Amino acid sequence: MVMDMAIQTISTTAFDDQNPGTSGLRKKVKVFQKPNYVENFIQSIFNSVGDVSGKLFILGGDGRFFNKEVIQKILKMAAANKVGHIKVGLNGILSTPAASHLIRKYKAFGGIILSASHNPGGPSGDFGIKYNISNGGPAPEKVTKAIFESSKNITSYKIEDCGDIDIAKLGKTQIGSMVVEVIDPVVDYANLMEELFDFDLIRKAIAGGLTFRFDALNAVTGPYAHEIFEKRLGMKKGTVVNGTPLPDFGGRHPDPNLVHAHDLYELMMSEDGPDLGAASDGDGDRNMIVGWKRFVTPSDSLAILAANAKLVKGYRNGIAGIARSMPTSAAADYVAKKLGLNIYETPTGWKFFGNLLDAGKVTFCGEESFGTGSNHVREKDGLWAILFWLNLLAATGKSVSEIVEQHWQLFGRSYYTRHDYEEVDQTAAKALIEDLRSRLGKLAGTDVAGLTIAKADDFSYHDPIDGSVSEHQGIRIFFEGGGRIVYRLSGTGTAGATVRIYMEHYVADPLKQDDNTQEALAALIVAADELVDLKKKLGRDAPSVIT
Repeated sequence: MVMDMAIQTISTTAFDDQNPGTSGLRKKVKVFQKPNYVENFIQSIFNSVGDVSGKLFILGGDGRFFNKEVIQKILKMAAANKVGHIKVGLNGILSTPAASHLIRKYKAFGGIILSASHNPGGPSGDFGIKYNISNGGPAPEKVTKAIFESSKNITSYKIEDCGDIDIAKLGKTQIGSMVVEVIDPVVDYANLMEELFDFDLIRKAIAGGLTFRFDALNAVTGPYAHEIFEKRLGMKKGTVVNGTPLPDFGGRHPDPNLVHAHDLYELMMSEDGPDLGAASDGDGDRNMIVGWKRFVTPSDSLAILAANAKLVKGYRNGIAGIARSMPTSAAADYVAKKLGLNIYETPTGWKFFGNLLDAGKVTFCGEESFGTGSNHVREKDGLWAILFWLNLLAATGKSVSEIVEQHWQLFGRSYYTRHDYEEVDQTAAKALIEDLRSRLGKLAGTDVAGLTIAKADDFSYHDPIDGSVSEHQGIRIFFEGGGRIVYRLSGTGTAGATVRIYMEHYVADPLKQDDNTQEALAALIVAADELVDLKKKLGRDAPSVIT
């Protein structure tokens, strides 16, 4: 089908708030619904990423409210900006890791992903737009800065004056010189997973009694999970729950943590729980791993997967190294040291892993915020991590608890927790961080809550590949005896501010390892409060979420 085209140049007024954060531009839906708001940002992308004429782009999103409307705007604007070809997921559905894979497989110029990840959806919820570059990863800071500068000065945008494109059926449509190709969003990604993991071995384990439950949280991974777990691996129907993507995620918060995936957690803690339970988030790049009566922290999960990589088909030749975000626990560091692997500490944000992956310095990457992945794509990948655990259970014949406890015996245990204070007053949150930052030079040698501070700093990252520097990435407080507290403001929320506080303490001796994390970190938790007068300055008696 060929659609008539008439390029329109529409005058517009710039917005001053279109600065992409660590994961693109995220705002409330009502903000994106402002006249020209989407158009301005999309035009700023096309203005900033180089010559897009005749190029291939990948497009899709997590299916949240406003997804389909924005896809139509992007398709028409892409045609007007002389893009050559766009592959878009059926019904606008495309998980973030699947989009990254498609960019890499088809050598696309870039991709536009519509998602606010783990944030709530619906008319009163959140929306987001993220640009990924040709390596499949999120745009680096130099690109996001260019997009922001363009958005502040934009005076017009280009768009085709044509009808909507039917994205509800597979096939090609031509708008002038641009081809719109509606593709199956699942098949390429599922094929990649079958290359990386031993599906035959997992099938045998399932036939032998291995049990599993996956909660898609009414988000994008539902179609992928039905195809991979129930069809290709032969798990019984009902293994995947909440598997239909909904614009409002069924009124749920699509964040795979102990609060928002509570039903799954309760099942896993019950006497009738399966061997492995897992959940993913809105756009499919996060994962929660829970064994029967054993929650696995994302930090431990990264370390355990790296330590056992050679047991999995796609990594039998070993891995080059591990990268973790700074707030993530140092559990992976001990694995890297013992196995002689590269280890890198980066700021929060998957885009910081891209250079290391492209340069072959690392193979596995992870963030404490339930994100894990490898060099197979340039995004974190929820289903990849879950399949890795299934493959590990099948290869070892051990339970999740046995794998975790044996890991701690061999590498030591990094007790770790994150306390989130969500939707607090922005001014108060910034003041708390700035006050602590102003005192950093005087903290060494002082005591708080019975602990002595060894050193304190404001984390800066010097990229070893391109030499770029990223400053003010989180405040670190180190204590004598090995404890650590990190304070940082999150860039993923859309209402108020989120203050995240991370506490960590390492215990090498298995005989001194206690199973109660909050008790093991009790002194650090008190110190984290007292050091910044947390309750008074934020007006909160307790965190919103503890993980």
